[in-house]
Amino acid sequence: MRLIAPLYSLQGRLLIASTIVLPLVLFLAGLALSSAYRFNTENAVRDQLQLQIYLLLGSIELNEQHIQFPQRLQEPRYDRVGSGLYAAIHEQNNLLWRSYSSSLLDNRVLSDEESDLLLPGQPFFSHLSELGLYRLQLKLIWDHPKGERELVFSVLETDTASEEAIRTYNLQLMIWMGVIFLVALLAQTLILYWGLRPLNKLAHDLLEIEQGNADSLRGNYPTEVEQVTRNLNQLIASERQQRERYRNTLDDLAHSLKTPLAVMRGAGDENLNRADYQNLITEQTQRMDQIVQYQLSRAVQSGSRPLGMAIDVVPLLERLVSALQKVYRDKGLQIELKLRQPLRFNGDPRDMMELLGNILENACKYGRQQIEVEGWHQNNALTLRVCDDGPGVGEALRKTILERGARLDTSIQGQGIGLAIATDIISSYNGELSVSESALGGSCFEVILPDHH
Repeated sequence: MRLIAPLYSLQGRLLIASTIVLPLVLFLAGLALSSAYRFNTENAVRDQLQLQIYLLLGSIELNEQHIQFPQRLQEPRYDRVGSGLYAAIHEQNNLLWRSYSSSLLDNRVLSDEESDLLLPGQPFFSHLSELGLYRLQLKLIWDHPKGERELVFSVLETDTASEEAIRTYNLQLMIWMGVIFLVALLAQTLILYWGLRPLNKLAHDLLEIEQGNADSLRGNYPTEVEQVTRNLNQLIASERQQRERYRNTLDDLAHSLKTPLAVMRGAGDENLNRADYQNLITEQTQRMDQIVQYQLSRAVQSGSRPLGMAIDVVPLLERLVSALQKVYRDKGLQIELKLRQPLRFNGDPRDMMELLGNILENACKYGRQQIEVEGWHQNNALTLRVCDDGPGVGEALRKTILERGARLDTSIQGQGIGLAIATDIISSYNGELSVSESALGGSCFEVILPDHH
């Protein structure tokens, strides 16, 4: 469990990944640096050996019989056995001369069996690692009266000093790579701590909200986290509004039920016959049922805009019109759709169905024969307009019927419930609902819902 726990932490995951990846990167970097150092070291040895060959060429004289050397060469190590610097001259694998220092070396080490493959004037460098020697060979064509002679100059030097330098460098490199790893890991830890502090602060602020010590996420957050905090604040506000809506709904429900309950309670004191009493009870029961349905509809409405995908409004309108034409078949209503497609709504399709259903049903209920439904997008908002040829709504009553949260017992008969629900839905999307006089002679309800992208 202890090994699995860090995997559920972003900081733990990143540290584990760094602990795995960083050594691999440092190993590859160290390997590249070590190879580069060896390459440069061997190039330096090669240059030194090539200089020794040039010194030999400047010191010898070649006659028809043999090669003549001065009594002492410029490099004193050639005169000391086992000094670590050796030289030899061959002609067609025949040894013409060898330095005194190479007395203990096998002639096969001084001369390569494949020296015939050497190209004149092009030095050939090799590392005889099993013998601990570096060797440089150079083939030259020497002209003399009897013809050309092919001479192979070989210079060898022990690799002890070079290998010791490489080992010392690699040891220092390993030590510094280890120090770099520890420093990088510490820096990575500090960077992760600093980089993830906003998330820790976010978790702390959420805990403060959960404990009731704060009502929203405040303070400055990085750009990458700001969108999350904005959405969380919106969600918190939505949840708080929903709780407030539930409380208000219960208060409104209790207040709205007082009137029908009082009527039913007082009916016993009245001298009503059985039929009138049953009619009164039935009427008040239906009214109470309407009140409960209305308040429940208000309670389930979201206090903020849903974060869903945009939906197409046209199919919803077409289904509603088809259903309402069947319900009001006896009136012979003509419902004309004037829609500038496409019509998109960023919200819950059930909200749009409830909104359009209430407004359209209101138009069908009070319209005589003709209803027009228009829809278009303008100024980053969806506009829907439903007009009828009914009696209309007086200007003095327009504000009353659109009053948000209007109770049933204070609403106009036959209009309060549906329009109150529509008003709540529109308000939850920060929209607007207005009533005006229709060109058809009745009322015209216009809904404006802002687009949210």
